[in-house]
Parts: sequence; C-alpha cells; structure tokens
Amino acid sequence: MAKGYDFIIIGGGSAGCALAARLSEDPNVQVCLLEAGGRDRHPFYHLPAGFAKMTKGIGSWGWSTVPQRHMRDKVFTYTQAKVIGGGSAINAQIYTRGNAQDYDDWRQMGCDGWSYEDVLPYFRKAEDNDTYNNRYHGQGGPLGVSQPAAPLPICEAYFEAAAALGIPKNEDVNGEHQDGVAYYQLTQKHARRSSAAMAYLAPNTSRPNLTIRYHSQVQRIVVEGGRATGVDLTDGTHLTASTEVILSSGAIGSPRLLQLSGIGPADHLGALGIDVVLDQPNVGENLQDHLDLYCICEVSGPHTYDRYAKLHMSALAGLQYLFTRKGPVASSLFETGGFWYADPDARSPDLQFHLGLGTGIEAGVAAMPDGGVTLNSCYLRPRSRGTVRLQSADPSAAPLIDPNYLADPLDREMSIRGLKLTQEILAQDPLKPFIKAERLPGPEVRTDDEYFAFICAHSKTSHHCAGTCRMGTDPGAVTDSRLRLNGIEALRVVDNSIMPTVISSNTNAAAIMIGEKAADMIHEDQGGARP
Repeated sequence: MAKGYDFIIIGGGSAGCALAARLSEDPNVQVCLLEAGGRDRHPFYHLPAGFAKMTKGIGSWGWSTVPQRHMRDKVFTYTQAKVIGGGSAINAQIYTRGNAQDYDDWRQMGCDGWSYEDVLPYFRKAEDNDTYNNRYHGQGGPLGVSQPAAPLPICEAYFEAAAALGIPKNEDVNGEHQDGVAYYQLTQKHARRSSAAMAYLAPNTSRPNLTIRYHSQVQRIVVEGGRATGVDLTDGTHLTASTEVILSSGAIGSPRLLQLSGIGPADHLGALGIDVVLDQPNVGENLQDHLDLYCICEVSGPHTYDRYAKLHMSALAGLQYLFTRKGPVASSLFETGGFWYADPDARSPDLQFHLGLGTGIEAGVAAMPDGGVTLNSCYLRPRSRGTVRLQSADPSAAPLIDPNYLADPLDREMSIRGLKLTQEILAQDPLKPFIKAERLPGPEVRTDDEYFAFICAHSKTSHHCAGTCRMGTDPGAVTDSRLRLNGIEALRVVDNSIMPTVISSNTNAAAIMIGEKAADMIHEDQGGARP
C-alpha cells in the first residue's frame, strides 16, 4: 500500500528545507521531504573551509555542461549538490541577496507579490544576524548570518586598492546600497556552516508530522486527471500526496524531473520515448548563470591560506580552530568581495567580485606552488539563455546542461571588462607588499581576442543557475506568481528555477527566501492561517 502524506517536497536543498520546516509547523499536516542524496555527516559539510573540497566531488552529482559553442567547445564542471541542505551545504557560505531592483523588475514583468518590499520580510524572517537588526536584517530566525571569523591583512589591502580606483567600502552590501567592496556576511553560526539543513531541519527532526527520506530519488511525478497525486521512486516505492506535490530540486533538477515525468517540450520527450503528460515547451528553457572569471597572483610571502595545504600546517590549523574557532578552518576562503560596474551607466552594479584567500580552491582553477591570491569577477546580468534537456529517459542519466555562455556579444564584452578591472585592483599600490606577480592572465594577454582565448581556457561557473521553470503571467510562463505549475493542479515549483531573471549576486539567500515565501502562499492557498 502506498504511503500517504499531505505534502511531498522533492529536494532537500535550500528552498526545500525551509519549506519543509515551515509547512510542518502546522501539526495537522503530514510533510514528507525527499532527498536523493545522503545526510551531512562528514565534517567537511560543517567546517567553513570544507568548501575547498566541495567542487572537487564531495556531495555532488558529478555533472558537466555540454560543450559551450560560444567558448570554443569548453566543457565546464557543473557542481550540483547531492546531500541534504543542497547548495547551502557545499557553497562558500556567502550571504548576498541581489539588488532591490532585481525583484522590482520581477514585479514589472507581472510577478505580483515579488517586489523588493514584498520579499524583504522573508529575508529578515529567515535571519539570525550576529550584527544587524534593522529594516534590512533580522535576528532570531533559523539561519545563522555572521561576520567573517578569520579575515587576513590582505583583505584590508584589497579594500584600499579598490579605493584607489574610486570603489568605496560598503559595510553592508545587503543594506541600503549594494555598491562597493566589502566583507561578505556568511551563512555561519559560531564559526560553523549554517546550512538550510542545520538551520531549518536539525531543530525539528522530532516533529511527528515531518518525514525526511534520504537516498530517495524520484523517478517521476504521478499525474492523474490533470492533477499531481504523488511520486514514484527509483526503488519502486510509490508515495501519495493528498494536497500538493512540491518540486524543489533546483534550476537543473526541477526541469529535469518535470521532463522525466512527461512535462516539457513534446517533441523532445517524444523523441526519447517519454509519454507526454503536458506539452510545456518552456520547461528547461531560460537557463541563466553567472560566468566566473579570475585573475591569479603569486604572493610575496605567507599572506593567504595556501601555506596550510601542507599536512603539518593543516594539523596546526585544525588545532587552532578547535581551541579558538578562528584561523583557516573558520574561513569560507571567499569572504571578501563586492559589487561594481562594468557599464558605468548600468541601473545598479553589474559586476561581482570574490577575493579568494588562496589558489586552486575550486575544481579546475590553477594553484600557485608558492602560494597566491585569486580575485574572481562575474557579469551579473547576462543576456545569454541556455537550456536543460534530457539525454535519455533513464532517471540515472546526467541531464544535458547548456548555460550557453557568451552567446550574446554584450556578455563577452562586459565579462572582459570585469576581468580587466580585477587586474587593475590587484595592481594597485596597497597590494604591492603582498603580491609578487600576476600569473593569470599575465602581461602577455593584451587584446580582447587574447582575453577571450584566456576566458575559454580559464573560467568556471559561479554556481548561480536559475530561470528554467520561470514564473510569469505570459502564455510561456511555466509557473504562475504563486509558483503553481500552469496546466497541472496540485503541483508547485519552489526553488531558483522560478526566477524570471537571475538576481545580481549569489543565489542561496534568495532560494531560502523563496522557500519561506512559498510556505506562506501555500497556507493562504489552502485557506488556512499560519500556525
């Protein structure tokens, strides 16, 4: 006999964890959260510096993109989380929300209820901020948001170098203004990662109405008579949902599962032998991501955390963290950055920086044998749009991920401008005591064609994918502004795939906000008051 629940949530990522916790606050509903990955038991999931291991295989599906035709067929490693907590369990813990105008743009596109003033209360509701409690920030929420525990002197020199180019320091890039360089606040609490799983689920696992199933991969969403009624798992288990099935598997996983369930472009599904339940051509369309470029310099001394790569130094770092909760283990390694302009006439900052306190931190990025520093940049509002498609009807097969990077010439131009600005910052006088020489791109790269060749060899995803089940009011929208899937009852999508346009920053904080907001919308749509 099939096991029944009121709500089935597919995906225990940032949005799914928040949603499961909020829905299960009502003791009268049974909530089941399905996570295809396992538990977050490994210490790397909880130590801030564990991020350095994450893009290299831990807790990831191991997927890659298709060859990028506008980047000389470069194939990108495309880390997607396979562990409870999703992206929040493996990311660099950077807490940024995007620009207020991002959300106001959504409202202008017809997404009622998604303006900045509409979403701000949910950002605040989620937060337990260790510094701010004001119009922009909250305290007492589930999610730890903290100032960096282990900055280095080179971070202050970076601020001074930016100031030499007219880029001011900003104490709070999530506050009144986004412009400027800053210490990022981090999703940490007491110098430990505050993932969505630790923030929202761990305190509530004893709730009798909340079931969390690990290693539970969904084969398809079951639709009967135009209504989602449950799910089939790959192990043969069938689960039913009397109220709603909620898809929260992210901008790659959600369109993938919809297509496996027969919901998507009919011609594509038919070619793979999948029975079409709903012909929705825009499922898996509109994929957006930030392309990350980087400048790497060799340092003149032990100014970054690269020196701790040696075994005896790692042991010392572990002892330092154990006794003081400081040092390299307490660092996300990318806790400094900021926002500025590639286009001086842009409506808000269109570049983001991440200062890496070392080299070779992420998969595919070069490491300096004698230590170095990395400054990443990404163009925040790309015009290029990609797709997520299936390569077969087999649910174990990796999807065809095509961000279609640099398809629009403006993205290429602005990305190169951002890379040149990182070089300028690192060349300023305040950083000269710390930096021995720029190694990548290096002085031999001068023309835009040479920069493009460099980018094709040295770039990566920013892990900010969005948009593949976009909400809207036009006929092509996959979901409505209440995140209900158009054309099928009792099926909702709650994750970053609903974004019409990717926000101008890291995306984890927004995913948690979406989960928080969706919980209220679901209660309202069911005619109930919040418990």
